[in-house]
Amino acid sequence: MIKGLNKLDVITLFAEDLAATKAFYTDIFGLEVVYENEDSAVVKLDNLMINILTAANAPELITPSPVGAPDTGPRALLTIEVPDANATCADLERHGVTLLNGPIDRPWGRRTAAFSDPSGNTWEIAQVIQS
Repeated sequence: MIKGLNKLDVITLFAEDLAATKAFYTDIFGLEVVYENEDSAVVKLDNLMINILTAANAPELITPSPVGAPDTGPRALLTIEVPDANATCADLERHGVTLLNGPIDRPWGRRTAAFSDPSGNTWEIAQVIQS
């Protein structure tokens, strides 16, 4: 085991439309932009940051792997724990977010729903439920 690989600090998401994706995280999630330049915007959650990077600049970070296109399917699933999945889904829909699925009670003890940002990054909200 390699020591020191136990704290997630930053998630980098690739975006074809930086402005639309940044607006999604600031308007829908209510996150603050803590850094921004012409190629990226970094927003902060309580426990980590999301770096929204233009897809054109992604190869610098992931070469030799190619950047997946947003229309080829999900590129990641990021889960946020919420106290009430139904209420959160209602809030998302009021903000114009289309749910991909859910809310659904899962056999692993979570009530989940999924949605995507404008760049095809898929998010899931998950409420812990009693079995």
